Amino acid sequence: MNSKIKKILIKSKKEVFSEIVGNNLSKLKGEGYDFSELKEYEYGEDVKNIDWIISAKLQKPYVKVFHAQKELNINIIPILNGTVFFGTDKFKQELICEISTLLGFSAIKQGDTFSSYIANEDLLLCSKKSKRNFSVEYMAEKIYNYKSIGKKVNYELISNKIFKTLKRRSLIFLIGDFFQIEKLDLKILSKKHEVIVIIVRDYFEENISTLGSVNFKDLEKGFEFRGVIDKYSVENYIKSLKENDHKLFEHLRKCNIDFTKIYTKENPISKLIRLMK
Repeated sequence: MNSKIKKILIKSKKEVFSEIVGNNLSKLKGEGYDFSELKEYEYGEDVKNIDWIISAKLQKPYVKVFHAQKELNINIIPILNGTVFFGTDKFKQELICEISTLLGFSAIKQGDTFSSYIANEDLLLCSKKSKRNFSVEYMAEKIYNYKSIGKKVNYELISNKIFKTLKRRSLIFLIGDFFQIEKLDLKILSKKHEVIVIIVRDYFEENISTLGSVNFKDLEKGFEFRGVIDKYSVENYIKSLKENDHKLFEHLRKCNIDFTKIYTKENPISKLIRLMK
């Protein structure tokens, strides 16, 4: 294990176990011991949950509602294609590894099992279901060292494979840069599971300036570009990116999916805490 992976693991573990993020991945309402609220009694509800003191005071029957103490089935799914092998402060793939590690330790902290997959042209099992720290370490190593160059993303295939693979209702974290999302459709997946999307970007990708003569290589499709990036090219690129993100955000809102965007220069822990509260 190289020094960068060790640093990610030590930092993530310290942040998770010293913050409340690990206790806030999700809450389901149902039978349990964690009190949630009082609500007016409805016909057919269990009379054992009636709060007789409050009911007597309000002259109406009220029942106690509890958070379910069910173990969550958490799945961490980084989307590793060629475009994540890029970054000015750090590579997006490294940030994805850090976010996945934070989520893995968070699951362990709250006593839930987690498993992980790597998605791009296919859906590959990364780490099996576990509650152990070594599974987080194994996942981090696999994600960090994964050869993403030359890999293309197939959103349609990913959604279908996740739907068929995960039989039980799960909490799914999809982590990627989400470019070219024309075929992204999470409607069916979000009806069966609780889906959270984490968009990983580099500031340069959204704030590109006139570069003049350049030599670029597409790390997903493999072709090279030699030419001039002028003001007109930049304007077209930014317009296209804004259209992509507008479609992405609208789709996620329609599917009732929570999401956040994290940049390579940011510490992801604060945004993850806000996302999971």
